[in-house]
Amino acid sequence: MNNSNNPLHGIKLEQIIKELVEHYGWEELGKKVRINCFNNNPHIKASLKFLRNVDHEWARIKVEKLYIKMREEAR
Repeated sequence: MNNSNNPLHGIKLEQIIKELVEHYGWEELGKKVRINCFNNNPHIKASLKFLRNVDHEWARIKVEKLYIKMREEAR
C-alpha cells in the first residue's frame, strides 16, 4: 500500500491505543474489541505487548480498523 494512501502511516500503535482510550474509555473499548488486555486490569503497556505479538495480528487489525473509523467519524 502506498504510504500516502495509508491512513495509519506515521501513527504509532501506542498513540492509537491512547486515542482510543481517551475517546471510548477502557470499558467501551473492551466491548468493541474483546481482548483481555482491554477488559482485565487494562493498561497501555500490556495492550502494546499483546497487540505487537504476531500471533495476535487479528486483534491489532480490529484495533486499527476501530481507530480509522473513529477518526473518520470525527471529520
